[in-house]
Amino acid sequence: MEPHTFLFQLVLILVAARLFGELAAYFRIPSVIGELVAGIILGPSILGLIEINYIIQLLAQIGIILLLFEVGVETDLGNLTSVGGKAILVASVGVILPFILGFIVSYNVFDFSILPSLFIASTLTATSIGITLRVIRDLKKQNSKEAHIIVGAAILDDIIGIVLLAMLYEFSVSGEINLWNAGKVLFFVMLFFIVSPILAKGISLIIKKWDENSEIPGLLPTTIVALILFFAWIAHELGAPELLGGFAAGLALSRKFYFPYATIIPDSREFSERVEAQMKPIIHLFTPIFFVATGLALDLRNVDWNSMYIWLLTGGLLLAAIIGKLLSGLVLNGEKWKMKFIIGTAMIPRGEVGLIFANVGLTAGAIKDDVYTSLILVITFTTLVAPFCLRWLYGSTPDHERIENGKINVEV
Repeated sequence: MEPHTFLFQLVLILVAARLFGELAAYFRIPSVIGELVAGIILGPSILGLIEINYIIQLLAQIGIILLLFEVGVETDLGNLTSVGGKAILVASVGVILPFILGFIVSYNVFDFSILPSLFIASTLTATSIGITLRVIRDLKKQNSKEAHIIVGAAILDDIIGIVLLAMLYEFSVSGEINLWNAGKVLFFVMLFFIVSPILAKGISLIIKKWDENSEIPGLLPTTIVALILFFAWIAHELGAPELLGGFAAGLALSRKFYFPYATIIPDSREFSERVEAQMKPIIHLFTPIFFVATGLALDLRNVDWNSMYIWLLTGGLLLAAIIGKLLSGLVLNGEKWKMKFIIGTAMIPRGEVGLIFANVGLTAGAIKDDVYTSLILVITFTTLVAPFCLRWLYGSTPDHERIENGKINVEV
């Protein structure tokens, strides 16, 4: 691609993301929907002005990593840990149920063979953590109890998805699944998640000291972005999702990050606030690119809208996709029904994670074009509809009330 062509495409992406995001916000719709629609309009589905390519995918990947950094910065690790058991339950049910239901629909109802059925079922286990968390942030519910459960569950869902995808790809290539390799990947992912925030905290103190003595402006955003991308690279090398590196770096710089060595490595609230303030413009620049890119990746022109088979398969998989994730929130004990529905609904969007599964299955030859089309429709529907449902569920709470840590607080 010629540089000037890419520059023009980037202009279209940024401007369209802002215009459609503002339009969505004007109609009290989560702005992420506007950005997704911008991608669908610019992409092959409608205007065909932009075809997603490696450079756009790379910028989008940076966007989701930075978004997870922002989520990590604003996360209270104590609250996240306190709901850890519930997050594990939501993630487990949210993977197992859609997988079982998707496999039954594929293998028993539509008579697909084992490998295609496994890929279809695995695609339904995906949760788009980026879309879910962006909607929660748009609704200003990122500090609520349900948000902490959703964050923990979505991250675990992503980890399980990476391991599952690696196993299936190996199965499609070699005809057998190596549980030893899958176990090693899982071990390194968990080790990274435990050690990386502590390591990032130590590095951030070096950055803090450097910033205090530097006479050149812009040191903080430069070094913090480098830190985030470095940990994203480490995460990838260990077999974890790159976005986990961004989240770990964000946790380390959170104003409420505590760990056993807190007496040795002091905390600085003022430094965390400066990092958060200086990083916001960069995050707000890259994050919309990710959501527009998700819309660009959808090609709805390839759908045979007159095929009854496509609609039957899509309907069956869609029911499995929605019911499986919705029940992941409903199984929680001791929570109000509204919170259960919010958590289950937040796990429904498949977004870019579902697209990755579907594309790997298509590339590996495990699924055919008609199945891929149905999966694209399921991914599109869950991605676009879930944010509306979340908005509706939260909308029943009066504007002067706020759900926080499972309690209704009335703002005076």
